[in-house]
Amino acid sequence: MRSFGRGFNSLKSTETMRLMLSVCCGIIFGLIVGISFPSSSLTKLNITSSIVSNFPIARDRNNVVSDQKPADPSIKIQNATDQLKIWVPSNPRGAERLPPGIVASESDYYPRRLWGKPSEDLQSKPKYLVTFTVGIKQKHNIDAAVKKFSDDFTILLFHYDGKTTEWDEFEWSKKAIHVSVRKQTKWWYAKRFLHPDIVAPYDYIFIWDEDLGVEHFDAKEYIKLVKKHGLEISQPGLDPRRGTTWQMTKRRGDREVHTTTEEKSGWCADPHLPPCAAFVEIMAPVFSRDAWRCVWYMIQNDLVHGWGLDFALRKCVDPAHKKIGVVDAQWIVHQGLPSLGNEGEAKDGKAPWKGVRERCEKEWSMFQSRVENAEKDYYISKGIDTSNFTFKSNGIDPSNFISH
Repeated sequence: MRSFGRGFNSLKSTETMRLMLSVCCGIIFGLIVGISFPSSSLTKLNITSSIVSNFPIARDRNNVVSDQKPADPSIKIQNATDQLKIWVPSNPRGAERLPPGIVASESDYYPRRLWGKPSEDLQSKPKYLVTFTVGIKQKHNIDAAVKKFSDDFTILLFHYDGKTTEWDEFEWSKKAIHVSVRKQTKWWYAKRFLHPDIVAPYDYIFIWDEDLGVEHFDAKEYIKLVKKHGLEISQPGLDPRRGTTWQMTKRRGDREVHTTTEEKSGWCADPHLPPCAAFVEIMAPVFSRDAWRCVWYMIQNDLVHGWGLDFALRKCVDPAHKKIGVVDAQWIVHQGLPSLGNEGEAKDGKAPWKGVRERCEKEWSMFQSRVENAEKDYYISKGIDTSNFTFKSNGIDPSNFISH
């Protein structure tokens, strides 16, 4: 028994010594850690005692502390902000940051009131638009022309002489739209005031000169024939007794419309191309909404007379030799009255109209070159060999025909 007691006491002393040794080792290890990582290091790591004490401790199912770091709140906020940003690539250019429901990409020429409910402003919405580029000397001719267009037409006058209030003697003028910039042509106006998104509500757009006789013309009947024959670009037939230039635009008395003709020898390399087909003149063209959206982009900002445009209209419809035509049953007279042509500048002893005529001819050649070069550049960009291509327009000398 003594031996057992003595052994038991010896074992207890040994365990006590081990425990004390473990405690001492723990204290020494703690001091070493404290010396190795002072509080300044914690500051450099952006971990202060107050922040550390507030961090939630992630534990697994076995109650073991996890070293997974919590998500940064600023990142969550940034992600939420990014998700709330609006960006709609299908919106019109510049409007990508707007919700689609507030984007108004089109407009119109419908005048509105200054009072009342917006929804009650318009008693009617005209389906067609007719524009005339005018000077006050032709006001009675324009008055007669406007009366051929019903209330289903918006009337838009472009004033090249700056005189607008003088038209107030006509009742229709008080409801018309007037735009005035001195000494500018109708194609200058068209490029700036007839953007496709502005005239989008109109099924057809008439862009007419001021010197047209309309005794045998009715706009309502004209629209019926255009729709019946599927014409996207058209013009009324011209009285052949009044000095027309092209065979294509001369009125034929035996039909409602025509889309092809025969011209002078050598003028038509292809019977389906201008001026034997797919052709109308620029004095009185009528465009469908879709055709005008294409044509507008082809009008050059600096080529204001529009010469050569008539030969390129075919690029905007297909097949052009069927969708571009002349309406014979509704015809007009080109009176050839001196108007904007006399607004030029006399120079080097030349009359004002001569300088205007020279610029018209130059613009035609310039436009042809631009069209040909644009087509060539396009094919080259697609990797198409153009060495065997012939880029040639109608080949007619502008100086050899009567002015439009």
